[in-house]
Amino acid sequence: MIVPLQHILILAGILFVLGLACTMVWRMNVIMMLIGIEIMLNAAMLAFVGAANRWGAADGQVFSLMIMAMTSAEVSLALALVVYLHRWRKSVNADEFNDMKG
Repeated sequence: MIVPLQHILILAGILFVLGLACTMVWRMNVIMMLIGIEIMLNAAMLAFVGAANRWGAADGQVFSLMIMAMTSAEVSLALALVVYLHRWRKSVNADEFNDMKG
């Protein structure tokens, strides 16, 4: 392995923290929250692939493919939801969507 596993895990940790910070800082903007979640899932995929490469097993790569499938479904549904909410309330501010009224 050309890149040591520690470097991959450090990079995955940094990406996860950046995604978490993005989600926490921009809690009001639904689109930025989704981007933060995507960054965190990409960090998990990087850790899975790095560990799979280190131990010579394909399990991590299979998990990363499953995460890719899940994130593509999540992005398509979330984008449809954001478009609907923007048409309904003319905003993507998450604080405006805290009521359960119709």
